[in-house]
Amino acid sequence: MSQPPDLKDLLGKAQALQGKLGQLQQELAARSVEASAGGGMVTAVVTGGLRVVEIRIEPSVFEGGDRTMTQDLVAAAVNAALAKAQAMVQNEMQKASGLAGLGANLFGGNPDGE
Repeated sequence: MSQPPDLKDLLGKAQALQGKLGQLQQELAARSVEASAGGGMVTAVVTGGLRVVEIRIEPSVFEGGDRTMTQDLVAAAVNAALAKAQAMVQNEMQKASGLAGLGANLFGGNPDGE
C-alpha cells in the first residue's frame, strides 16, 4: 500500500496546474474560430474567450430586404461559432489538465486505478 501524499507536494501540484490552466486560458482567448449560416451568407468569428470579434454578411443577404431572415442568420452563425469556441476551450483544457487521470496524478496513484 502506498503512503498518503505529502500535503505540501499536493498543493504545489495544484498550484502548478492552476498556473498552467490560467496561461492556457490566455492563449485560447487569443485564438478564434468561425462558423457560418445560410450556406456561408453570414459568418461569425468568436475568440476562445467567447467574444464575438467579427460578423461578415454577404451583400446578397441585404438585397432581399428580409430583416427577419438576416437576424436569424446572424443569430445562427453567432451561436454556431460560440459552440465551436466552447468545444475548443473544453477540449484544450481537458488535454492540458489531463482530466482523466488528474485525481490519481495529484494523489500519487496510477491513473488506471491500480
